[in-house]
Amino acid sequence: METEKEKMLQGKIYDPSDPELIHLRATAHRLSKEYNDTLEEEEEKRRAILDRLLPNRGRSCYLQGPIYFDYGVFTTIGDYFFSNFHLTVLDCCTIRIGNHVFFGPNVTLAAPRHPMLASERACYQKPDGAITDKEYAKPIVIRDHCWLASNVVVCGNVEIGEGCVIGAGSVVTKSIPPHSFAAGNPCRVIREITDQESIELQKDLF
Repeated sequence: METEKEKMLQGKIYDPSDPELIHLRATAHRLSKEYNDTLEEEEEKRRAILDRLLPNRGRSCYLQGPIYFDYGVFTTIGDYFFSNFHLTVLDCCTIRIGNHVFFGPNVTLAAPRHPMLASERACYQKPDGAITDKEYAKPIVIRDHCWLASNVVVCGNVEIGEGCVIGAGSVVTKSIPPHSFAAGNPCRVIREITDQESIELQKDLF
C-alpha cells in the first residue's frame, strides 16, 4: 500500500495531515528559521543546517536568506547555485535545479496544486477528527545555466530549459525551451538567446 509521501511525490492526491508529512514539514520549517537566524559570516553553522535541510545539493550552493522550504529533502540543487533574498520552495513534489543557476530576490517554486472546484477544495474532517484537504503536486525542473530574475514564480509541471533567462515578475505556467529569454504573466518566450547578446559587444558596459 502506498504511503501518503509516495502518493505526493508521484503527483497523486494525498493527505497532507499524514503524520510523516507533518513531521517532515515541521523539520524543514524549523531548519529554515534556524538558517534565517544566522549571519552570513556563520558559514559553518549555515552549512550544518543546510546539510539537514538540503542534503541533495552540490558544491558552492549559496542561499542569501531568508529562505522558506516546505520539505527541503525533495529538492535537488546542482553545483554553483546562488539565490538572493526570500527564496520560497514548496517542494511537495520533486524539484530539480541544475548547475550554475542564479535566482534573484523573491523567487518562488510552487509545486502544489488544489482542485478547481470549490466543493472538492474545501477542508473536511476525517474519522479520527483531523482536518485535512485534497492536494496534489507536480514536479519542477530548472536546467543548467538558468537565471531567474526578481519575483519570478514557477508553477508545477514546468521545465525551464538550459541557458534560459526568465524576466522579473514572470509567472511560469508552461515549460520554456532551452536558450530562451522569456517573461510575462503568463510567461512566454520573447526571443532566443544568441551569441549576439554577449556583454563583450555592449561597449557601454566598459
